[in-house]
Amino acid sequence: MRIFITGAAGFIGTAVTKELIAAGNAVLGLARSDANAEILERLGAKVHRGSLEDLDSLRSGAKGTDGTIHLAFNHDFSKFAENGQLDRRAIDAMGEALEGSGKPFIVTSGTLLVTPGQIATEKDPVMPGLPRVSETAGLVFAGRGVRAMAVRLPQVHGGDGKCGLVNWLLEIAREKGISGYVGDGSNRWSGAHRLDVARLYRLAVEKGTAGASYHAVADEGVTARDIAEIVGRHLNLPVASIPADQVSAHFGTMAMFAGRDGAASSALTQQWLGWKPVQIGMIADISRPGYFGI
Repeated sequence: MRIFITGAAGFIGTAVTKELIAAGNAVLGLARSDANAEILERLGAKVHRGSLEDLDSLRSGAKGTDGTIHLAFNHDFSKFAENGQLDRRAIDAMGEALEGSGKPFIVTSGTLLVTPGQIATEKDPVMPGLPRVSETAGLVFAGRGVRAMAVRLPQVHGGDGKCGLVNWLLEIAREKGISGYVGDGSNRWSGAHRLDVARLYRLAVEKGTAGASYHAVADEGVTARDIAEIVGRHLNLPVASIPADQVSAHFGTMAMFAGRDGAASSALTQQWLGWKPVQIGMIADISRPGYFGI
């Protein structure tokens, strides 16, 4: 197959690109810069110049290939609502180009977007009213002749010093001089290694079902306090609970996620697709000395 990927030169996208090519597929990667184009060429992918704002480039990339994986998203949370609408327009453009084709179209969502306070499953809907609407926008096309699916990502780790929103917490701790958590720090985030995540995207392309949401989850729930302690050790900073009346000031745009309980299961995903995470766990990985380049 020939697969069009947005965000193909990114942290997760490069792993997905490698996974697909290793399995005998060809990849057409969206690139808005020369630097991204060079990354894709080194990986053995073809380059499709464009951006999320260039809807014509998205339409042509999706229409001219056998399947589409949408990974790109602007993670500037100070413009979360605006970026959510940019994402919606991009998804609409690609989905409309694929209408009636039966081709796979995978959009990317997140486990923290599902109802908090319980272990979320693939059958739980995403919460309404949130700025990121990728899953809602993408799965509409399952009823319009597209094999549209969603992959919900946890905190993705695995080299290059990155681990989803943990990187934001690290920068906040560096700025504030304290590695903080909300309340007793018992709220949980799920996690997965990017190589496991990449394999899930490939399996979804190959045999995923229209309308399904899949969980790329290896660690069901890592507590906020454990994450804060790891960040504190890396930065040699004290670790402490942030009082409720100071959470917004301390975490800024991350306050909406800092105290969210977002544990999630991938039991159904493993059953449906035969996927099984095999890489190092999140705690062990990001605890390694030098993981964040510090």
